[in-house]
Amino acid sequence: MSIAVENSLTGRRWVGLGTDTVRAAEALAQQTGLSLPLSRILARRGVAADESTSFLAPSLRDLMPDPRSMLDMEKAAGRFLAAVKANQKIAIFADYDVDGGSSAALLVWWLRDFGIQATVYVPDRIDEGYGPNDAAMAELAATHDLVICVDCGTLSHGPIQATKGADVIVLDHHLGGETLPDALAVVNPNRQDETGDLAHLCAAGVVFLMLVEANRQRRVLGEKSPDLMALLDLVALATVADVAPLIGVNRAFVRQGLKIMAARQRPGLVALADVARMDSAPTSYHLGFLLGPRVNAGGRIGAADLGARLLSTDNPHEAGAMAERLDQLNSERRAIENQVREGALEQAQSRDLAAPLIWAADDGWHPGVVGIVASRLKESTNRPSVVIGFEGDEGKGSGRSVSGVDLGASIQKLVAEGLLTKGGGHKMAAGLSLTRAQLEPAMERLGELLAKQGAGELGPRDLHYDSILMPTAATTDLIEQIENAGPFGASAAAPRFVFPDQRITFAKPVGESHLRFSFGDETGTRLDGIAFGAFDSEIGNSLQNAGHNLFHLAGRLELNTWGGRQKVQLRLEDAAPADKKL
Repeated sequence: MSIAVENSLTGRRWVGLGTDTVRAAEALAQQTGLSLPLSRILARRGVAADESTSFLAPSLRDLMPDPRSMLDMEKAAGRFLAAVKANQKIAIFADYDVDGGSSAALLVWWLRDFGIQATVYVPDRIDEGYGPNDAAMAELAATHDLVICVDCGTLSHGPIQATKGADVIVLDHHLGGETLPDALAVVNPNRQDETGDLAHLCAAGVVFLMLVEANRQRRVLGEKSPDLMALLDLVALATVADVAPLIGVNRAFVRQGLKIMAARQRPGLVALADVARMDSAPTSYHLGFLLGPRVNAGGRIGAADLGARLLSTDNPHEAGAMAERLDQLNSERRAIENQVREGALEQAQSRDLAAPLIWAADDGWHPGVVGIVASRLKESTNRPSVVIGFEGDEGKGSGRSVSGVDLGASIQKLVAEGLLTKGGGHKMAAGLSLTRAQLEPAMERLGELLAKQGAGELGPRDLHYDSILMPTAATTDLIEQIENAGPFGASAAAPRFVFPDQRITFAKPVGESHLRFSFGDETGTRLDGIAFGAFDSEIGNSLQNAGHNLFHLAGRLELNTWGGRQKVQLRLEDAAPADKKL
């Protein structure tokens, strides 16, 4: 069964699974006894019947790569252990986002087992910008024997050269250049001389594998090591928040990490979950949309090291105070973001929303929110987007890309051509710095490079769905089955369901632009729904004033916990008027 929607309330076409995938799902259900909705999810992921059992219960042991398959890994772990054994002073230079903070926290917790207190340095986004800088690295080198750069450093030739008197290890995942900095070791699956087999790892994943190798080297010597499994909650948080593809070992990292997080042993994550009012077991959604943004808030508009400190602390009282502060900063960040988003959207519309590149720039736009706004533009236009804030003559920007268009490589090309003063990143996200004089030429050239990758040929983003359901089929049992196919995130989209010909029985605006509603069919079965940002499109007014009109509803199913009770609800993503009325 399929449903024909060519132009929804958000202007999208709805597309079901292809005929071959539907047939594969039916065969999978017959061979395994799994439900058809679950079989459709597995078939979409290309899972065969003989792989279904292992896929639904991913084993970290089976999926864990050999850390030594990455260049410089043994050298990095060996130098790290030598510093531990000699009780040398260790500094950690970390990026200011969730991945950087989690990476630093992994090292801090591991070293704490040996009574070693590492120095954590996180650069200020506005004053210092992304990555190592000469002054900070020279200062760290003057008082430390080993400096470890996490989630940064691969392109930091000058700052690493300025680190006199101390060894430098880089543990990173950002796209490498033609040459590497003069560090003792650069462990990065996205080095140009790497195989690319582990390119999906975030920096925390790289750090974790370095600790696996460190534990292995200690085990060879008959020495005990810290429990690494207990650290997977940090790896899971970074993997989801950094939008790393949930494939291979990443999937096992997140699956196991969520179990560790549910035990509520990490003071910082416990405090953060409490201020975010999480009242159910953590899921990848919680990591990406509740916890991650709050950890990021410190680096965006507050104290740059606040997120790393929260994730590293073993003091519950200290954790509570920092979590409260991050929650407050996150609220302030949302207000700033809304202001910038309005101006950026107005600029983008005045140019051409069908161009290969959507971009906007203005004075005073906070560099801490330009990346989020770029992501919003990308989502609404299905085009790579860049947003830049200027302070004087200097502009700092951030870009987000769409599947199949490598933004990071294009940004690096602009740096090489002298059109940007600084820039780097990976396929889906990048940062950049430039002058006012460079702005127009750089954006024009970037648009040309992205057009060659097909960015200008993209149409409105289709909405892909897995199954058509009636409200009676939306049960807690179905959701539990779905969760077994998770975790869901980048490159592993959560299943989307369509409920056809539904009557809106209740609708009430909540917050600034959201809508809470209920719906049902002629059998009398009712389901609750929530539509975030409903009034940013036609969805809000259409459903609120539905009257006797029927609607097709598309979204994700989830369990809503309230007052100790769990109910199934639809997180609505799109809607379309049905051809008939009551």
